[in-house]
Amino acid sequence: MKRLLSFLILLGVLLFWSSCRNDFEFSPSTGDLRFERDTVYLDTVFTNIGSSTYNLKVYNRSDEDIVIPTIRLENGTNSFYRLNVDGTTGLDGEQEGKFFEDVELLANDSLFIFIETTYNTDTEPIPTNEFLYTDRILFDAGSNQQDVDLVTLVKDAVFIYPNRDEETGIVETLTFDVDGDGTPDETTLQGRFLDNSELTFTNEKPYVIYGYAGVNDGQTLTMEAGARVHFHADSGIIVTDGGTLNINGALSTDLDALENEVILEGDRLEPLFEDVPGQWGTIWLFNGSANNTINYATIKNATIGILSEGNQTEDKLNITNSQIYNSSGFGILGRATSITAENVVINNSGQSSFAGTLGGAYNFTHCTIANYWNSSFRQFPSVLLNDFVVDENNTVFTNDLIEANFNNCIIYGNDNPELLLEDQGAVFNYKFNNCLIRFNNDNLSGSGNYDFNDDTFYENNVFNEDPDFEAPFDNKLRIGENSGAIEIGSTDFLINVDIAGDTRTTPPDAGAYKSTVFED
Repeated sequence: MKRLLSFLILLGVLLFWSSCRNDFEFSPSTGDLRFERDTVYLDTVFTNIGSSTYNLKVYNRSDEDIVIPTIRLENGTNSFYRLNVDGTTGLDGEQEGKFFEDVELLANDSLFIFIETTYNTDTEPIPTNEFLYTDRILFDAGSNQQDVDLVTLVKDAVFIYPNRDEETGIVETLTFDVDGDGTPDETTLQGRFLDNSELTFTNEKPYVIYGYAGVNDGQTLTMEAGARVHFHADSGIIVTDGGTLNINGALSTDLDALENEVILEGDRLEPLFEDVPGQWGTIWLFNGSANNTINYATIKNATIGILSEGNQTEDKLNITNSQIYNSSGFGILGRATSITAENVVINNSGQSSFAGTLGGAYNFTHCTIANYWNSSFRQFPSVLLNDFVVDENNTVFTNDLIEANFNNCIIYGNDNPELLLEDQGAVFNYKFNNCLIRFNNDNLSGSGNYDFNDDTFYENNVFNEDPDFEAPFDNKLRIGENSGAIEIGSTDFLINVDIAGDTRTTPPDAGAYKSTVFED
């Protein structure tokens, strides 16, 4: 009986409480909405490529439940913006994502509006190569109308992508001599060879590449100073047998804007993706490509910045005054190849910043090869040299390391040691001259390939002194006034001007930059 009485009393209280509320009585809004911000900036997008999703929070600060009669885009169905209001897309048809009616908002509550844009040049040609595209979100109408501005920087671009068969839907793949037997092989790499009309990248518009852009036998791809090249996921450049890549950047006056450098990076332009490794594939210099040159380039956020294979007795790659950052695998990976590098900075690699594998010939002068990777465990040090490869059957193949000379370089990082030399009995020639090296391992020092007193392999090097980098985890590798690299270089290997265009003193500092006094 007591339980029944308690239940009836509770039921009565609930009925009385609910009868006093106006849960389902919404008053029209009166123009008193509050917004998280008055302008939503959607960062930069390329034409015909969708943006990321951005959000806006809308508040009802009153004590009454309200209904917003309309939420709409000012440009209506012609707008290139799309909205989603608290999980709904609004009216059907052409009005979807553009127009919403009778949106309810409880007292002292809020709702989310999600915003995206895709500027479609098929519908509306762009007025210039780069312009601000704007619209407004309008809340209610008449005297109660409120608004929030939408702003997006839209860039026109040259798009390079493989063709798709209209009947089968199969995307074009590259065909070339993969195994070197003289017969073209079908690969699984989506992409196509560049037409002759596409072999010069200028600075007039950015280039956006889907899949791999191939440089065929007899072709030379030239990138002029100031060119901007963006790669979609699983994309890159492949230079096949008989092809050549020439990146012809120039020294910039603004070392932040790098207006004259050639910059190669991913196609996500939002600040969130500015330094995310592994957004695209690689620049692959295939066996047989030759006379490749890279000058004043920044290569960032790739899986492997540069993959160079073969031609170990020829001038395969000459890279100067360039930077390679945020590679999820290797900054530069060489396989039985030849590379000459001067004034080059490599940092933040998931494995090694530079790996010369299966022998080859390498000459690095005034380079900063660092690795301050902190995204995950990395297996290898900043610099790796070996003379072998192991196949899937655990068979070891060796090849001569003809030479590996590092002169006036810095080899450093956030691990220890930052140098690994592994040989399996082939010719293994290497020499470190006047370098700052991080190697502090009592178990290895003084023996095998690490006899630092043997001037056949090591001469005038400094070990484990602080390089005093400006901000190595942010890819700022200038050295300060307290650097252990100051004046340890030799004039025998002097390159008069550093990567920033500053004249070096004598004796020179090691690394790609001369020392400077950092501003507070």
